[in-house]
This record gives sequence, C-alpha cells and structure tokens, in this order.
Amino acid sequence: MWFSETREAVLEKLNVDPAKGLSAEEAAARREQHGPNRLKGKPKKSVAALFFAQLKDMLIYVLLGAAVVTLIVGEYMDAVIILAVVLLNAAIGVFQEQKAEKAIEALQQMTAPRSLVRRDGAVKEIDSVNLVPGDVVILDAGRFIPADVRLLDSANLQIEESALTGESVPSDKHAEAVHEHPKTPVGDRSNMAFMSTLVTYGRGEGVVVGTAMDTEMGKIAQALDTDEQKLTPLQQKLEELGRFLGYIAIGVCVLIFVIGLIQGRELFELFLTAISLAVAAIPEGLPAIVAIVLSLGVTRMSKINAIVKKLPAVETLGSVNIICSDKTGTLTQNKMTVVKRYSIPEAHPETQQDMLRAFVLCSDASIHDGEATGDPTEIALVYEGEEQGLSKRNLETEFKRVSERPFDSDRKLMSTLNTVPGGFRVHTKGAIDQLLRISTSARIGGETVPMTEALKQQYLQAAEEMSDQALRVLAAAFKDSPSRVEPQDMEQDLTFLGFVGMIDPPRTEVKDSIREAKMAGITPVMITGDHKNTAVAIARELDIAKDLSQSMTGAEIDELSEEQFASRIKDVRVFARVSPEHKVKIVKALRAQGNIVSMTGDGVNDAPSLKNADIGVAMGITGTDVSKGASDMILTDDNFTTIVHAIREGRNIYGNIRKTVTFLLSCNFGEVVAILASILFFWPLPLLATQILWINLVTDTLPAIALGIDPGEKDIMKKKPRDPKESFFAGGAAVNAVLGGLLIGSLTLLAFYLGLREFGYSLGDSDIPDDAMTYARTMAFVVLAASQLFYAFTKRSATKSIFQIGVFSNKYLVGAVLAGLVLQFISISVPVLAAAFKVQNLSLSDWGLVIGLALIPLIINEIIKLLTRQIRKPERAA
Repeated sequence: MWFSETREAVLEKLNVDPAKGLSAEEAAARREQHGPNRLKGKPKKSVAALFFAQLKDMLIYVLLGAAVVTLIVGEYMDAVIILAVVLLNAAIGVFQEQKAEKAIEALQQMTAPRSLVRRDGAVKEIDSVNLVPGDVVILDAGRFIPADVRLLDSANLQIEESALTGESVPSDKHAEAVHEHPKTPVGDRSNMAFMSTLVTYGRGEGVVVGTAMDTEMGKIAQALDTDEQKLTPLQQKLEELGRFLGYIAIGVCVLIFVIGLIQGRELFELFLTAISLAVAAIPEGLPAIVAIVLSLGVTRMSKINAIVKKLPAVETLGSVNIICSDKTGTLTQNKMTVVKRYSIPEAHPETQQDMLRAFVLCSDASIHDGEATGDPTEIALVYEGEEQGLSKRNLETEFKRVSERPFDSDRKLMSTLNTVPGGFRVHTKGAIDQLLRISTSARIGGETVPMTEALKQQYLQAAEEMSDQALRVLAAAFKDSPSRVEPQDMEQDLTFLGFVGMIDPPRTEVKDSIREAKMAGITPVMITGDHKNTAVAIARELDIAKDLSQSMTGAEIDELSEEQFASRIKDVRVFARVSPEHKVKIVKALRAQGNIVSMTGDGVNDAPSLKNADIGVAMGITGTDVSKGASDMILTDDNFTTIVHAIREGRNIYGNIRKTVTFLLSCNFGEVVAILASILFFWPLPLLATQILWINLVTDTLPAIALGIDPGEKDIMKKKPRDPKESFFAGGAAVNAVLGGLLIGSLTLLAFYLGLREFGYSLGDSDIPDDAMTYARTMAFVVLAASQLFYAFTKRSATKSIFQIGVFSNKYLVGAVLAGLVLQFISISVPVLAAAFKVQNLSLSDWGLVIGLALIPLIINEIIKLLTRQIRKPERAA
C-alpha cells in the first residue's frame, strides 16, 4: 500500500536515489527478478483441445448416437447432416473462445510503448516493457503512465483516469499527500499514478512501485484471466433437455427389447423397431434449429445497433431482470456541459457576455474542425462560448494573451492577461470561495459596485443550490489595467462577474428507455466511480433512484460483511466511488440472489464486471478494446435504448425457442406413442424406420425454423422477466407437449386401424398381406406428418388463438406447412419415392379422411386455449 507511506519511506524501501535513479546494472538485475513490464494471460489452449472440449455435452452425445442409428438403418445422408451439425457447433465454440482471448491482448496493447526515466543520473527514453520497480519516471502532459507510480513531485498535475475509475473529470495529483486508510479507493489515491492512464495537465515525477501484473491494470487482467466460464440459462435448459432425452431414448429401447423378448418377437424385427423408436424419441435437428434461430436473432439485432458476440447471449439478455449500468458515457454523454449560468441579475445580457468571455479567454482548451482538445471543464466553457457567438479563435485574435498565471491546485485559480482597447484586462476563473475572497467589487446589471458581505452570501447561497444539484461550480472575475500586470499581481482587487454550473448530463433518450425497462419488470442500477452526490443527482433525473438513502459508496461496501451487504443490496440503486473489485462484488452479490444481471460499461475498469455478469454489454463508440473483448454484446451506437430493444428481441427469441422445442417434442412424442403402443399391445408397426426419418425431415426443419422466427407477441415488454429458475416446460408447456403427442400418436394409430379395416383386417390380426399393410401405413404416414404440420400453427401462442395473432402474420410458417404437405404428397405420388418409403397413393375419400384426422390436434388445442381464456377473465377482472 504505497499510497499510505511517505515519499521518503517509499524511496528507502525501493533503495533508490531520486536524483540519480537506478544504475543500468541494478535495473537489469531487477528486470531479471520481476520480469518484463507486460501484462500476461494464461497459456492458450490448442485448437484440438478447444475442439474436443466443445464435444463434452450430453446433447452432443445424443446426436452422435442418432448418427450411429441412422447409419445402421442405411440413411447415410441423415448421418452426414447430423455429424455436420456437431462439427459446426464445435467449430463455432472454438472460434468464440479464441475471440475471448482478445480481452487480455487489448490490455497488453494499452501499455505505454516508451517512457522517460532517470537512470545513472541522466534522463533517458526507454521501452516501457523494460521498466522495473524503483525506476524514477518523468511525467508530463500528453504522456501515458507506463506503470503504477508513487509520485515524488507534482506541479499542477492532473491525470485522466476515467478508463480505470469511471470519473469523467481528470484527477488532481499531490505528491506530498499520504492516505493512511488501507482501503482508500483508487480514485482517491491522489499521490499515485496508474498504468495506462493519461497526463492531461502539469508535470511530475514518480517512482515505479508496480509493474505488469502487480499494477491496478494487472489486477483487472488477472480478474479477466481467472474468471470461470458459466453456462447461460438457455445452455443449461438445453443441456438438461439433452440429458433427459438421452435417458428416455435408452430407456425406451431397453423396454422394447424386454417386452419383445417376452412376447417372443423375431430378434431382427425387434432390433429395427428399437432403432426406429430411438430415432422417434430424439429431435435430431434441435441444436441446429436453436443455432439457426439464434443466428437469425443476431442478424436482426445487428440492424438495431447491437452486435452479439456469443449466440446464447441473445436469450440471456431477454431474461435479464437487473441492468447494472456504468454512469459515465453510458447513461451520460461523457462530456462536461454548462447547464446553468448565474449573475446578478441573472438575465442581464452584458454581465453574462463578460462572464463567458472571461471563461473562454482564461482557458487553454481549443476546438478545431469540431474536435476539442484540453481539460473537459475548459472544453465545456469554450463550447458554451461558441453557442453564444463567442468563438475562442476570434476572441484570441481580438484580445491577445500576453501573460498568464497557470492553474494551481492550492490556489484553485487560473488567470490570463489579455490586451484590450486602451490597456489590459485580467481574466480569472476558479473556485467561487477563492474568487470571492480576492474580489473587492462585483458587476451588477452592467455597473460595478463594491463587494459586501451580503452580496457574498447571495452568491454563495446560489452556488450552494447548484452544488446540491451535483453541479460543478466555476466562477469568473476580471480587472482592467492601463499597464501590463505581473503574474503575481493578477489575482488582487478583482471584479466578480458570476459563475456557471456544469455536469456530465444524461443522454436525452435514456429516461424513456429506463421507464420502459421498469415497465418490463427490469431494475436499473447505476454503478460508477464518480462522487455520490453527482451520481445520485443523475440517478434522480433518470428516475433510477429517489434519494441518497438508495445509494452506497465503495467505502461503505468495505465496512459491511457479506451477509450485511447481501441484505442491503436489494434496496440500493446507486453505487458510487467504487473500484473494479467493488463492481465485481456487486454483480456477484446480485447474481447470488437469483437475479439475471446485465452490466453495461465502456472503460477498462468495467471489464471484470462485464465478464462476471450474466451478460456484459460494451459501448462500441466510446468503449475500450478491453471492455469490448470481455463483453457478450456491443452497442454500436452507445445508446442505452438499444439495450431495451435487445431485451425485447431476447424475450421473443427465448419464447420462439420454447415454441420450437415443445413443438418438436410433441411431434416426436406422437411417434413414440404410436410405436410403443403397437409394441405393448402386440400390434403390427404402423410406421417403418425410413418413414419416421422422412417425417422428421419434413416436420423438424422448415416448420421448426419458421416458429423460431415468429414475430412474437406485442405485449411481451409488459410482462415480468422470466424466473431464472423456471423450468423450460413451466406454465403447462410439458402437459401441452404430452397432450399434443398423445393426440398425434393416437390419431396415427386410428388412421392405421381405419386403413386395415378397408381391407377387412384389424390391429390384432396376424398374417396381414403386404398390400393392406402398405395402404394402412400410408394413411398413418400422412396423418402423422400432416397433423404435426397443422399443429405448428397452434404453437405460435400458448394463450391466444391463431385468429387473434393472425393466420398469415407468420408467412414463413404458412410457406413451411404448404411445402411440407407438398413434399408429403410427392413422396406418395411419385412411384420411385413411393417404392422407397413403401407407401402408395390414397383414394380421394381417404385423403379427405386423413386431412380431417390431421386437423384434430390443432382444433382441440385451440378449444383448450379458448376455455383457458374464459376461465382467466374473471381472475383478471378481480
């Protein structure tokens, strides 16, 4: 804790003379001991290791089993397709893991390439990678800090640390300061300079106390490097489903063998029956369908400025119930802006003009071709002058600066001397209390009057009101002189003009987005490195928090035990003055309470929390490469509103995947019911293995994909987020899938029975001739396929009828169903295909019969939804 020790103690511990620096020999020895000043990452896994890691999944095992099954039955094309799906999924996983490593690489690239150091008594420029603890580093404006440094000397030194602390205003640095509290936040360590931050003003010297992974930046790199990989809710659900289906398939196959052996069935027929049932039980195309649905969702989201790096993140965002948002640059514009001006009287134009002119001339900031350079506070003043017609370029041409007294953190003032007609004018800006102390008069309504205590109190009271609104107050004064004024005499006998209030204002569109998020049951939480009052003021304006009681600082977090923090966190809406470690702690505490947490941010300091959140959202414009590398999604427009749009899309995608999965399971369960019932009751098989594979191809592809891109329900953002612990089949989805499967399977058996009846046979008969069996299987073949295709329409909504949501509102589904029916007709009508599938054409009356039977599951499900709506009407009215 170098910040808690005096300069002398630090130099003694590091054994270095600041006037001479380290010798070349000592520097080499220390580099051997501490290693290069470069951030490290964990050793990269080989592509082969990454590839095989992707295959360790129950659903993948099931898919590989299905491929073996299809090879056994001779359906080589299906086996190739299944294996292609497995390989494609693994390849995508490898690609995503390799991209994730870029977070560490981006951190490494942020290290300053060259540094000024004092070695052997001379100042030298060396590669920053060669810095060692004990090196004396020279700091000046525009130079990046190459390592963590304990300051030895500082002159008006200001360092921009927003990437590390989240503060939008550069921090003042004081080498002589000593912070005795061991848990002083990074942003308050005024005697330290940290790796990869930028000197914006002044100069200084310091001694290196930490290099590479021993720096604050190194801690962030380590947090990114060691964080465990976690499954998204969708991955967890699909893993559970895959495991469940795998066990079901194995259990059903064993059951068939046992029952068949007891019944004395022929062994080879029994084997083929078990294979066909295994094929029926497993929705082979499920992972591919889900990947396609997610990919299409990603494409849609890219059109609304949200780039998703990992496919499952789309669904995760839809289940978010807490958005932890960084303040600076995310909720706010990351640009200091003048929002209030005060003079007496407030609206007096001449005094206002004099005040703004003083601010613009007493500034080192500049604007060229729309690009601003300089201190953010001074940039805000120059912009305010531009808006009022006071161009800095024009003013400096008219009123040439001839002398100045630079800003000093002790005086808290800056003064310039400019030429004016008939002499010179001093312009001074700074802290209001300091200016009032040295002002002997004030400009009131265009006239100069003596400064009185009553007038001072009036100014201070108005300034206090601005401060209560978390505005940064800056005052201006002037004095005229017929002759040139020396710098030491500038700040005497001034005429006070007035002051302005500045703040980093909220983005204009954010408030509406937060309102919509809250309507959707999502709680916004602000997490920032900025000061508490400033953060709460912004939070109040955005309707995130009501008052200070809903806020907490990093120091207050440190004083609480884990249990106390967990009990209080649910009531906190603003976390201020926090470090990267605090952000991670907050996210983890929220997740531990069962929340699905999204974290948005743009700075290096946000990276660990972005990675620890269920989904990290980085800013594309202002975001650092580190934050982008650690995130799951990037907003290309840096717009908080895009997050709300993405949440809507995520909810739709999860709903669509759920529709697709339950549809596939209903259909495949129908196949299981038909075959298993035939085995149990010793009936002939109503379907052959090749017929089942064909039906799966027709119903498990295009209709399933069409359901996956369903437009969704319009009121989805008026519902609460889904409970993270909710089963994939909650809300009656499992019952609905079983009921649908029973209906489809039963009607398939009924069609098979009716086909046999036309030839005078029954299900219990033996020695049924081939022509009767072929015709009955054809009827079962058509009913099974057509009922599944029609059933897809009713799966679009669990509560609304197909007429309420619109039969043709999903044109892709209409096309998929028509295509499936046409393919089914072709497979029966074309002689070559009919021979391959062992089916034949039906009579016109039987076509009408099978279509009528196929519509029954759709009709019954619509009736159930109607009755459910009627039952729920009184509940909603109550």
